[in-house]
Amino acid sequence: MTLINPDKPQPAPRSAYKVFRSVSTRWMDNDAYGHVNNVVYYSWFDTAVNAYLIEHGVLDIHQGQTIGLVIETQCNYFSPLAFPQTVEAGIRVARLGGSSVRYEVGLFAQGEPLTAARGHFVHVYVDKQSRRPTPLPLNLKTVLETLL
Repeated sequence: MTLINPDKPQPAPRSAYKVFRSVSTRWMDNDAYGHVNNVVYYSWFDTAVNAYLIEHGVLDIHQGQTIGLVIETQCNYFSPLAFPQTVEAGIRVARLGGSSVRYEVGLFAQGEPLTAARGHFVHVYVDKQSRRPTPLPLNLKTVLETLL
């Protein structure tokens, strides 16, 4: 009889995420072992979340005065992804603080029901000039609340 260790991270289903974004793998993403290198997954986390925020008009990477700095990140890997494949990134907000957000991202092979990898990162939002924490702007908070 096989028992599941409750402390061991497990793949998550699509229903665990609020929105999805497609990301294309690239030839250069594959490593010598024939699958996407682990560092690329973190790039996909950033791409999925920041593109979503830009599209919703709450992140202006050129003129905005509030920016998110990553203070923590983590990823668990369950099955390989490789070029050529389309990856679907599921996004949700797990925690919304006064100046910080914990984003959770699940990476799925296109059409697959469970994550190939899942992880999180925490942004602390700061003033662009002083780099001191600042309260989340109301428009950003409103968009993030839809991802809780």
